[in-house]
Amino acid sequence: MDKLTISQPDDWHLHVRTGSILRTVIDHSARQFGRAVIMPNLKPPVTTVEQALNYRQEILDALPLGSAFQPLMTLYLTANTPVAEIKKVADAEHVYAFKLYPAGATTNSDAGVADIEAAYPLFAAMEKYDVPLLIHGEVTDAEYDIFDREKIFIDSKLSRLTRQFPTLRIVVEHLTTQEAVQFVESTGDNVAATITPQHLLYNRNAILAGGIHPHYYCLPILKREHHRQALLKAASSGNPKFFLGTDSAPHLTALKENSCGCAGCYSAHAALELYAEAFEQVGALDKLEGFASFYGADFYGLPRNTSSVTLEKQAWRVPDVYADTDVAITPLRAGEQLQWRVVSA
Repeated sequence: MDKLTISQPDDWHLHVRTGSILRTVIDHSARQFGRAVIMPNLKPPVTTVEQALNYRQEILDALPLGSAFQPLMTLYLTANTPVAEIKKVADAEHVYAFKLYPAGATTNSDAGVADIEAAYPLFAAMEKYDVPLLIHGEVTDAEYDIFDREKIFIDSKLSRLTRQFPTLRIVVEHLTTQEAVQFVESTGDNVAATITPQHLLYNRNAILAGGIHPHYYCLPILKREHHRQALLKAASSGNPKFFLGTDSAPHLTALKENSCGCAGCYSAHAALELYAEAFEQVGALDKLEGFASFYGADFYGLPRNTSSVTLEKQAWRVPDVYADTDVAITPLRAGEQLQWRVVSA
């Protein structure tokens, strides 16, 4: 197959930052996706509906003229989130979910939830008002190995949470392990998951073999090859519990390439192309449309997009950097050739 046309996809997990970084990256997502769930971990975090609507307007103002791209906003859950704010999200037109970051789990997560059980009253309100909970599923205790933190979170936190709130809609974000896949498969239809392109394409050798490669460093961190294979199998299975979420996370090159590089892979520049490469690896390009275009919209109760996107087998070189006056961002696969290219959207 050298050409593939699918219904326009959506990105159900996206970071676009703010200010000059936002203006540099937003067109990459808008050219291929109809909608995207926007993460709220700014500094300071987006914790109220009013803040989310202001952030949404900043994104809309940064879009190219005539773009139909729609940002779907989320709020950052904290220990101080009032139940009244959950009801406001349920009633808001453009705000769709809360994001749970365990405190210290990833970039700008210092304001996250330190004690998940203490947040149970908030989860009860989300269940009552049918507001989805998006979870970065890792423990953060220093005693746990970084490669085990997702599995331990599932065993010690998430399993109990799903039993306690059996109808709460939950998205387990950016799966990285075979155990996480098995957990999502074993739960009810109210639990789903997103999978990133980097976790489908790479194992931990991409970060560590032959030197430190900071642009492949993300959290949750890349895992062993058998976990990557489990993710590929899940994404290409046709199971509607798994759908596209890039977790594309732009950082300035200078902040990635230093003694303590930021966590996050910037993939929005070639998101669909990278997913097509992954699905082609397992002979499942026919399954890409469901994963990319249908299952996320269905889970969120939104209409599927009616427009389409076409990819062709057409080699192209990824730029070394995407830059503006005061911004330089090194993308995933910088300087390398990709074999698929979006040619119309």
